[in-house]
Amino acid sequence: MPRGGKRGHKGRAKQFTNPDEIDAQMKAEKEKAKDLPENAGDADSDESSDDDDSEPKKKGVEGIIEIENPNRIVQKNKKIAEVDLNPRNRELSRREREEIEKQQARERYMKLHLEGKTEQARADLARLAIIRKQREDAAKKRETDKKVKDTKA
Repeated sequence: MPRGGKRGHKGRAKQFTNPDEIDAQMKAEKEKAKDLPENAGDADSDESSDDDDSEPKKKGVEGIIEIENPNRIVQKNKKIAEVDLNPRNRELSRREREEIEKQQARERYMKLHLEGKTEQARADLARLAIIRKQREDAAKKRETDKKVKDTKA
């Protein structure tokens, strides 16, 4: 069966570059690099190093086509004067503020609970008092039963 099935192959045949042509192109590029004077290359490298600091090296077609992507996040360097060293001066977000309030309320509740001033603490103390009384009664009953057994024996 032919390459494209019943309909035949529609694409072009692949063309490969001759290795001799590749070598010739590489030699031409090396000669161009050698032809540039060294001092001019240094001046260009100084300017390019300044440019490299401000902008990263472009990849692919970015250097040819200027594209503005609204979703791309550009990292901006902050100056030392702009950096907030004291975090107390800035306003807290709503979530942070609510979290702090919730934590403070929990601490207040635990303090009152330990002092026995909350409803739950009072209910717990009442339950404990009932249990203690039941245990005391049970202990007294065991004592009386033990004495009765000793007297019978």
